[in-house]
Amino acid sequence: MIVRWQNEHDYCLVHIHQDMFGDWLLTKAWGQIGTQFGGLTHSLMESYDEAVTLMESIGTVQESRGMKRVLQLNDTEEAADLFSDLMKAGELPTS
Repeated sequence: MIVRWQNEHDYCLVHIHQDMFGDWLLTKAWGQIGTQFGGLTHSLMESYDEAVTLMESIGTVQESRGMKRVLQLNDTEEAADLFSDLMKAGELPTS
């Protein structure tokens, strides 16, 4: 699953996915649109449901900051492909 929030200057993107060992990860990327300023974190989750709960909490915080949800992909393969494409295009921070 990928969810993205943004306003005219900033974005926050959350990607929930499994690694090659079957562990659930929540990857969060954030920054200023059109710049290299931002960050990237990976959090190991106990389950998919725990990751979704954290993503919903992140969404509440982002929306309280005036961000709007602009993207939500629930299909895992489609979401992984989009995340990979965004990283390659330099749209997300790499570290």
